[in-house]
Amino acid sequence: MTTPNQTTKPAVDQQLTFDDQVIEKIAGITVSRVPGIVSLDGNMFSEFADKVTSGTNVTKGIKVDAGEKQVAVKMDATIEYGKSAPEIFKAACQEVAKALDQMTGLKLVKFELHINDVKTRQELANDTDEKDVA
Repeated sequence: MTTPNQTTKPAVDQQLTFDDQVIEKIAGITVSRVPGIVSLDGNMFSEFADKVTSGTNVTKGIKVDAGEKQVAVKMDATIEYGKSAPEIFKAACQEVAKALDQMTGLKLVKFELHINDVKTRQELANDTDEKDVA
């Protein structure tokens, strides 16, 4: 009777983790590329911080709850007047899910997009002009 050669190596304990800020940044960069999204908006403190610093914080207005294999994303945004909020939401959800899966392997299981403002093209132009003056 022969016994199989059991020269197996001990299994390596492997774990890949991400800081919540990494997930927030991936979601922020991804959503900023979705047509109709004007900006991601945070609380009053982050708005004040942007005015005091040169800040363009892509994680502003984004909260994540990441586990080992799944992630939930919640964000606040301003959209362009006249654009379809449901279409923007659908595109944002699809793009964020794809980016997170591709870059981290995490599955998006919950996506919330809270629209807290709508801006016209004129308001956007005025906002840009004010930033150039500052």
